[in-house]
Amino acid sequence: MSRAFLRDDAEGEMPRRHYDLPPREDLGFDRAAARALLEAARVNETQLAERATGYFWGEPKLREYVTEVLAEAEKAGDERLEQVARRFLR
Repeated sequence: MSRAFLRDDAEGEMPRRHYDLPPREDLGFDRAAARALLEAARVNETQLAERATGYFWGEPKLREYVTEVLAEAEKAGDERLEQVARRFLR
């Protein structure tokens, strides 16, 4: 079958990017997972980041880290990151 007929985001696909996550037991894992989810949302790869992190979009446990990223995005004028962070926090 031609690759033209295959979806790039097909179910079961492994993440295309390396999310640079620390080991799950690392104290910084949740912060890194929040950033990974937001960066993936920026490029429409949320499902792949969910699979890589083990967290679903909107996970309450990550809200404090997403709030930090939102503040950084506002300060930097990164409108797309602001947008996805606000969407996560809804």
